[in-house]
Amino acid sequence: MPRIINPELCVACGSCADVCPVSAISAGDAAYQINADECIDCGACEGTCPNGAISEA
Repeated sequence: MPRIINPELCVACGSCADVCPVSAISAGDAAYQINADECIDCGACEGTCPNGAISEA
């Protein structure tokens, strides 16, 4: 199951996008977003988020 980003917790720092091996994370209007079709569910992004905004869908 791909990861999701809680927009209420995301501070748009970009640390998650920097570690995504398949570039499934991009900047949205107010927060980053994960493309569920591209996400390989590796979990690399979850550990880098300083606010814990990323979790399993």
